[in-house]
Amino acid sequence: MARPKTYHIILSDNEVSALRKVIRDKKTCKTVLKRCQILLELDEVSGTGLTHSQIAHTYAVCPATVTNIIQSYVKNGITNIVKYNISPNSSAALRKADGRTEAHLIQIACGPAPEGHSRWTLRLLEEKARIELETPVSRETIRRVLKKMNLDLTSMTIGASRQKRMQNS
Repeated sequence: MARPKTYHIILSDNEVSALRKVIRDKKTCKTVLKRCQILLELDEVSGTGLTHSQIAHTYAVCPATVTNIIQSYVKNGITNIVKYNISPNSSAALRKADGRTEAHLIQIACGPAPEGHSRWTLRLLEEKARIELETPVSRETIRRVLKKMNLDLTSMTIGASRQKRMQNS
Protein backbone atom coordinates (compact mmCIF):
# COMPACT_ATOMS: atom_id res chain seq x y z
CA MET A 1 0.00 0.00 0.00
CA ALA A 2 1.33 3.43 -0.95
CA ARG A 3 2.13 6.04 1.61
CA PRO A 4 -0.35 8.95 1.77
CA LYS A 5 0.74 12.25 0.26
CA THR A 6 2.50 14.57 2.67
CA TYR A 7 2.10 17.69 0.58
CA HIS A 8 -0.91 18.68 -1.49
CA ILE A 9 -0.11 20.99 -4.39
CA ILE A 10 -2.96 23.36 -5.24
CA LEU A 11 -1.81 26.12 -7.58
CA SER A 12 -3.63 29.44 -7.82
CA ASP A 13 -4.61 30.88 -11.20
CA ASN A 14 -1.78 33.43 -10.96
CA GLU A 15 0.78 30.70 -10.30
CA VAL A 16 -0.47 28.59 -13.19
CA SER A 17 -0.31 31.54 -15.57
CA ALA A 18 3.19 32.44 -14.31
CA LEU A 19 4.38 28.85 -14.85
CA ARG A 20 2.87 28.73 -18.35
CA LYS A 21 4.51 32.06 -19.19
CA VAL A 22 7.92 30.67 -18.14
CA ILE A 23 7.30 27.53 -20.22
CA ARG A 24 6.45 29.61 -23.32
CA ASP A 25 9.56 31.78 -22.94
CA LYS A 26 12.21 30.67 -25.46
CA LYS A 27 15.07 31.66 -23.15
CA THR A 28 14.03 29.31 -20.34
CA CYS A 29 16.64 26.64 -19.62
CA LYS A 30 15.67 22.96 -19.64
CA THR A 31 15.96 22.57 -15.89
CA VAL A 32 13.51 25.36 -15.11
CA LEU A 33 11.25 24.21 -17.94
CA LYS A 34 11.01 20.69 -16.49
CA ARG A 35 10.42 22.05 -12.99
CA CYS A 36 7.50 24.14 -14.22
CA GLN A 37 6.02 21.27 -16.22
CA ILE A 38 6.34 18.88 -13.27
CA LEU A 39 4.72 21.37 -10.92
CA LEU A 40 1.81 21.79 -13.32
CA GLU A 41 1.45 17.99 -13.48
CA LEU A 42 1.40 17.82 -9.67
CA ASP A 43 -1.40 20.36 -9.36
CA GLU A 44 -4.39 18.60 -7.81
CA VAL A 45 -6.90 20.88 -9.51
CA SER A 46 -5.77 20.78 -13.15
CA GLY A 47 -3.00 18.16 -13.10
CA THR A 48 -3.16 14.70 -14.63
CA GLY A 49 -3.21 12.82 -11.33
CA LEU A 50 -0.12 10.77 -12.13
CA THR A 51 2.04 9.37 -9.34
CA HIS A 52 5.47 10.79 -8.58
CA SER A 53 7.24 7.88 -10.25
CA GLN A 54 5.07 8.21 -13.36
CA ILE A 55 5.82 11.94 -13.57
CA ALA A 56 9.53 11.22 -13.05
CA HIS A 57 9.45 8.67 -15.86
CA THR A 58 7.52 11.02 -18.16
CA TYR A 59 10.00 13.88 -17.75
CA ALA A 60 13.10 11.66 -17.52
CA VAL A 61 14.08 12.77 -14.05
CA CYS A 62 14.75 10.95 -10.81
CA PRO A 63 11.80 10.51 -8.41
CA ALA A 64 13.83 12.41 -5.82
CA THR A 65 13.79 15.39 -8.21
CA VAL A 66 10.01 15.41 -8.13
CA THR A 67 10.10 15.30 -4.32
CA ASN A 68 12.65 18.13 -4.22
CA ILE A 69 10.47 20.27 -6.50
CA ILE A 70 7.49 19.70 -4.21
CA GLN A 71 9.47 20.59 -1.09
CA SER A 72 10.94 23.67 -2.76
CA TYR A 73 7.48 24.85 -3.78
CA VAL A 74 6.02 24.27 -0.32
CA LYS A 75 8.87 26.08 1.46
CA ASN A 76 9.57 28.96 -0.94
CA GLY A 77 6.66 29.15 -3.33
CA ILE A 78 6.94 29.51 -7.06
CA THR A 79 9.98 31.83 -6.95
CA ASN A 80 12.51 29.00 -6.44
CA ILE A 81 10.93 26.92 -9.19
CA VAL A 82 11.25 29.53 -11.95
CA LYS A 83 14.77 30.63 -10.96
CA TYR A 84 17.89 28.64 -11.82
CA ASN A 85 20.64 28.98 -9.25
CA ILE A 86 24.05 28.01 -10.58
CA SER A 87 26.49 26.76 -8.00
CA PRO A 88 29.65 28.85 -7.80
CA ASN A 89 31.59 25.57 -7.87
CA SER A 90 30.07 24.31 -11.12
CA SER A 91 32.21 23.88 -14.21
CA ALA A 92 30.26 26.56 -16.08
CA ALA A 93 30.86 29.13 -13.36
CA LEU A 94 34.56 28.27 -13.16
CA ARG A 95 35.11 28.54 -16.91
CA LYS A 96 37.96 30.95 -17.65
CA ALA A 97 37.94 31.11 -21.43
CA ASP A 98 34.86 32.34 -23.25
CA GLY A 99 34.44 32.16 -27.03
CA ARG A 100 36.32 35.38 -27.70
CA THR A 101 39.26 34.29 -25.56
CA GLU A 102 39.31 30.86 -27.21
CA ALA A 103 39.35 32.44 -30.66
CA HIS A 104 42.21 34.73 -29.68
CA LEU A 105 44.22 31.80 -28.25
CA ILE A 106 43.73 29.80 -31.46
CA GLN A 107 44.72 32.81 -33.53
CA ILE A 108 47.96 33.12 -31.53
CA ALA A 109 48.66 29.37 -31.73
CA CYS A 110 48.10 29.25 -35.49
CA GLY A 111 50.35 32.25 -36.06
CA PRO A 112 54.12 32.13 -36.51
CA ALA A 113 56.16 30.82 -33.60
CA PRO A 114 58.16 33.38 -31.62
CA GLU A 115 61.66 34.18 -32.79
CA GLY A 116 64.19 31.64 -31.67
CA HIS A 117 61.60 28.85 -31.39
CA SER A 118 60.53 26.32 -34.00
CA ARG A 119 57.00 25.94 -32.63
CA TRP A 120 54.62 27.11 -29.93
CA THR A 121 54.67 25.47 -26.52
CA LEU A 122 52.06 25.82 -23.80
CA ARG A 123 54.46 27.97 -21.77
CA LEU A 124 55.10 30.29 -24.71
CA LEU A 125 51.36 30.55 -25.39
CA GLU A 126 50.76 31.31 -21.72
CA GLU A 127 53.32 34.15 -21.78
CA LYS A 128 51.89 35.60 -25.01
CA ALA A 129 48.31 35.31 -23.69
CA ARG A 130 49.32 37.08 -20.47
CA ILE A 131 50.51 40.02 -22.57
CA GLU A 132 47.64 40.17 -25.08
CA LEU A 133 44.58 39.11 -23.06
CA GLU A 134 43.01 41.16 -20.28
CA THR A 135 42.11 38.06 -18.24
CA PRO A 136 44.90 35.71 -17.17
CA VAL A 137 44.63 32.21 -18.64
CA SER A 138 46.46 29.22 -17.22
CA ARG A 139 48.38 26.62 -19.18
CA GLU A 140 45.71 24.04 -18.41
CA THR A 141 43.01 26.29 -19.85
CA ILE A 142 45.08 26.83 -22.99
CA ARG A 143 45.62 23.09 -23.28
CA ARG A 144 41.88 22.45 -22.93
CA VAL A 145 41.03 25.06 -25.57
CA LEU A 146 43.51 23.60 -28.05
CA LYS A 147 42.31 20.06 -27.35
CA LYS A 148 38.68 21.13 -27.76
CA MET A 149 39.52 22.59 -31.17
CA ASN A 150 41.51 19.45 -32.04
CA LEU A 151 44.75 21.41 -32.53
CA ASP A 152 48.17 19.79 -32.12
CA LEU A 153 51.04 22.04 -31.01
CA THR A 154 53.76 19.65 -32.20
CA SER A 155 52.94 20.04 -35.86
CA MET A 156 50.20 22.69 -35.53
CA THR A 157 47.85 20.74 -37.72
CA ILE A 158 44.14 20.57 -37.48
CA GLY A 159 42.77 17.11 -36.70
CA ALA A 160 41.40 14.96 -39.51
CA SER A 161 37.78 15.23 -38.39
CA ARG A 162 38.01 19.01 -38.26
CA GLN A 163 39.64 19.12 -41.72
CA LYS A 164 36.74 17.14 -43.16
CA ARG A 165 34.22 19.52 -41.58
CA MET A 166 36.09 22.52 -42.95
CA GLN A 167 36.25 21.02 -46.44
CA ASN A 168 32.52 20.22 -46.46
CA SER A 169 31.50 23.74 -45.49
